Parts: sequence; C-alpha cells; structure tokens
Amino acid sequence: MDVDAFAEVHRATWDRLEELCDRSPTTTVEVDEFVDLYQRTATHLSVLHSTSPPDPYLVPYLSWLVARARARAFTGGRRTPAHVALARFFTRSFPASLYRLRWWWLTVMVLSVLYTAGMWWWFAAHPDALVAAGAEESARRYVDHSFVEYYSRYHPASFLLQVFTNNAWLSAQLVVLGILGLPVAAVLHGNLAGLAAAGALHGRYGQVGQFFAYILPHGFLELTGLFVAAAAGLRLFWSWVDPGPRSRLSSLGAEGRRVVGIAMGLVALFATAAVVEALVTPSGWPTPVRIGIGLVVEAAFLAYVFVAGRRAADLGVTGDVEGADVVAERPVDAAPPRRRRARA
Repeated sequence: MDVDAFAEVHRATWDRLEELCDRSPTTTVEVDEFVDLYQRTATHLSVLHSTSPPDPYLVPYLSWLVARARARAFTGGRRTPAHVALARFFTRSFPASLYRLRWWWLTVMVLSVLYTAGMWWWFAAHPDALVAAGAEESARRYVDHSFVEYYSRYHPASFLLQVFTNNAWLSAQLVVLGILGLPVAAVLHGNLAGLAAAGALHGRYGQVGQFFAYILPHGFLELTGLFVAAAAGLRLFWSWVDPGPRSRLSSLGAEGRRVVGIAMGLVALFATAAVVEALVTPSGWPTPVRIGIGLVVEAAFLAYVFVAGRRAADLGVTGDVEGADVVAERPVDAAPPRRRRARA
C-alpha cells in the first residue's frame, strides 16, 4: 500500500477530527460528525497496522489522535485529578481485576497448598534430602536459632524494605515470565519447595509449632499476593493461546493492560505484608495474637475482593485502561502525516 497516497486521501478527515478534539462539539450535527470521524480514523489505524512494516510516523500519529478523541468523548478533555484517579483505582479498578481473576488465583492457591503439602510429606519421608551427611549440627542450629533470628536480625525499617523488595521482585518474575507459561511453575516450585523443606526440617526436630508461629502471621497475605501474581502471569499467557473472537495481539494487549493494574495494586498488598512481617511476626506477642492478626488482614483482603471487587465488576469495571480514564498526550515521534510535494 502507498502510505503517502493513503495519507493524502484521508488527511482532511484527520485534520477535522483533530480540530474537533481541540474544542467540544457544540451542536448535535458536530457530535454526530465527531463520532463518525473517530470511527473512520480508528479504521484507518487498523488498516495501517496491517501493513508490513507499519509506517513509523503515521501509526503513532493516528494512535495519538484516536486515543485523544476517545478521551475527549469520555472526559471532555479534562484530566482526572491524581487523588481521584488513585481512589478510583483502589476502590474500583484493582478490586474488579482481582474479582474477575478470582478463579485463576484461587486455583493457583489450592494447587500450591497441595503441592507444598506433598513436598513436605516427601521431605519427611526422605530425611537424607534435608540433612546431608555431616550437616546435622547446622540443621539443628537453623531450627533452634537461625530461623527465628532471621525476623529480628535487622532494624524493622530495614527488614521491611528488604522483605518488600524481595516479594516485589518475585511477583514481577511471575507476571513477566507468565507470558511464556511454564516459567511460572518453575518460580513457584522453587519457593514452595523451600517452604516445605523448612517445615519438614522443623518437624524432624519437633518444632512444627515454631514454624507456623513465624510463617503464618505474614504468610497468609504474602503467599496470596504471590498466587495472584502467578495467576495474572498465567492469564496473560492464556490470552494469546486462546484469544477467543479477538486477534491474539488485541487479546494480549487488553489482558496486558489489566495485568499492569494488578501489578500496581500488588505493590500496596506486599507493602502491607511487609509491615506485618517486620512488626508483628517478631514482636514476641502470644502466638494466637500474631496469627490472629494475620488472619484478620487476610480476611480484609478477601472481603475487599469479593465485596468491593464484585460490586465494581457488576458495574462493568474491567480493570482495563480505557480512554475514559486518561487524556492522551501526543508522543514525540507522532509526527503529522507527511504531505506529498506538488508536482510541477
């Protein structure tokens, strides 16, 4: 396709749409014209996307113009204040995304718990896999001292940041590698097997109570966050394996935008889990109190998903980044369509 000729034919349409984007349509006729021009320009963009390779100047320009027109249609060109957008994200978009993804992360949760229990049983049945020859003293020291000291070895603020960074990095791996599918299972295996090995080692020396006393207070929310991240990654993988009626690129793009929102929300979840791990787990409070706090925090998260999330989902909120939520800005490389020189 001759891109220059295509631009020459449709330039008037794009110029008029850009003109209407600069001001709100004032009459019914202009509103109808605006909708028509928006739909036509979106079609032009789709046509250009199908060319190989896509034009590096015209495609960014039309992408900007279509996004700007969509934003004008929903917001009147006004930016949503940051605090309003943030509140809307945590009260609607994020819980709706979690609710819509619920069967994925609940399935990952159940399978992970069963897998951890199976690994625990295997380690208990094969103690040589836990304690190598000559390492009995080190294993005993880990159970009696190192495991508990880990939670109080550093200043709470430093430990909080360390825990948060570790969980954020782990969840990022689960989300990013999720597009490939199998790496999610590998990452989960490494962490769940380690958890099962630590539990089995405590069981070997009769300290299972200590293990759960220091794992459960923060573990409920922390592990749930990892299961959500794994589910988001797997859903991203499935979006291009089985895109349904949409193209693979369109399906992957829509799911990718939702996954970005989930990743942003998980920052707050892991920050909360880190606070519990740094301040509650090593606090010295009675074990039922510490575990009870962990259960309350987990229950609050589940209520957030299945009450606020369900309500938002019923209202049609998908968690996707839509034109109604943003006002597009023209990218630097989105140059206007090139004009052909007049022939002499």
